[in-house]
Amino acid sequence: MATTGSPFLAMIFSAPFSTSSTKSDRCVRAPENATISLQAVRFVWRKSLNKVDKPSQGPDRTEALAQYRRRAALYELEMALFEPIRRRAISRLALRRGDVVLDVGCGTGLSLDLLRQGIGAAGRIIGLDQSPEMIEQARERVAQNHWRNVTLLCSPVETADIPWMADAALFHFTHDVLRRPEAVANVVHHLKPGARVVASGLKWSWAIPANLFVWSAALHSVTTLEGLDRPWSWLAERIGPLDVETLLLDTVYVASGRLADRV
Repeated sequence: MATTGSPFLAMIFSAPFSTSSTKSDRCVRAPENATISLQAVRFVWRKSLNKVDKPSQGPDRTEALAQYRRRAALYELEMALFEPIRRRAISRLALRRGDVVLDVGCGTGLSLDLLRQGIGAAGRIIGLDQSPEMIEQARERVAQNHWRNVTLLCSPVETADIPWMADAALFHFTHDVLRRPEAVANVVHHLKPGARVVASGLKWSWAIPANLFVWSAALHSVTTLEGLDRPWSWLAERIGPLDVETLLLDTVYVASGRLADRV
């Protein structure tokens, strides 16, 4: 992302990969060599609070479409830094041969190959994304690899006509989608009882200097900072308690759970 190559980003990614989870609320001190100025921290924190405090500052579809139209050409390069998070999230799905999985906010299809490795030729992937530019790249990926068990839908998630009931759902770096209750509801409505659900992405950190990274990355990937303290909250309301692991000085999370009963 825009922060690639910065000394601060290097500091974040040189920190221990896993910092805490809901099962073990450990705290990890920031590295002693962190040299972020207090003035810069205060500036970012004020900007962050200004957005979070506005109740009307929810996801903006028009802004999101424009944002991803600009990002489409460089999106895969920007996301390369977060590939270990993607792999970690997909492993949490515990996919089985023959599963149907929803790739919510599939973007250019970076998760498709890993998902197919889990479900095999007998399974099926339904990718959802509202950006025509992003999903066009996903379609090219599918065509180049001759994947016959991938269906891509260009639609807002909350109005998507999902054609199958799914065994699993992945929300990878889809903050705007997770902050739309109606989008979460539509996905959950198309999950089978017992379906596995995993969400991952950016979050505000307990380590205030680390929020410089969160804020700068979010500027290029989300249209709202609302809910960035607990991005998974609407999902938890729908499927029940989630196991939340935080990584990279608490700036990134992987939340996983299972839908026990029909809602």
